Amino acid sequence: MTATIGTAGATGRGSTGRRERLRAETTAEIKGVALRLMATGGPDAITLRAIAREMGMTANAIYGYFATRDDLVTTLINDVYTALADAVDAAWASSAGADAAARIGAWAHGFRDWALANPEGFRLVYGDPVPGYQAPSGGAAPDAARRTCTGLAALADAAWPHVRHQYADSRFDWADFDPGLLDKVRPAFPDLPPAGVALALRLWGHLHGLVSLEVYGHLRSQLAAPDKLFEEELNQLVRTLGIPRPA
Repeated sequence: MTATIGTAGATGRGSTGRRERLRAETTAEIKGVALRLMATGGPDAITLRAIAREMGMTANAIYGYFATRDDLVTTLINDVYTALADAVDAAWASSAGADAAARIGAWAHGFRDWALANPEGFRLVYGDPVPGYQAPSGGAAPDAARRTCTGLAALADAAWPHVRHQYADSRFDWADFDPGLLDKVRPAFPDLPPAGVALALRLWGHLHGLVSLEVYGHLRSQLAAPDKLFEEELNQLVRTLGIPRPA
């Protein structure tokens, strides 16, 4: 009797494990198909019916995984921002102990490498918005997105001792920034003033611009080596800021 109950229990657990594994695999496939549809047809190509058609599922079946299209988009945005934040955090951590220029370079290359390896995700969070999408209160991925902004503040914090004299007349104050961003940045970098946070966003603009052109394919017909252009932009940025580089 005991052996029979134990076998039944093990079988039940195994069946539950298989169902959970199959559900996770199907969920991952739904998200992958959604990103591919967006890559080929633009943001408005993400519909649950289109995804179901691509996967050979009924529309009703796919609703068992995501109740609405917006639920799926929210999950995708959260996944993308989290993956990006993980990538740039890892790049930053790998440069611990290096000089400011090298640390900025590590973060920048981590961002570019992730974007080129995940162009669909990049386009989802930094391209045209999904038509009609209603983000939940607080945004789709505020914590993960702010992690990336905190990483940018780390760049500014590394550069600040070398550049603070350039911003003595800055007019920025704390009221100019999103309170949620400051909740992350100020405890992490208590010596970084409002001008330093603004510098972080300017650094973001420099790095994002070329990466965006590359991801969207606008450099392919103009340039054989986009990596060289990115490296020279990064070097020029460091020189402009006046950050010393080792000989």
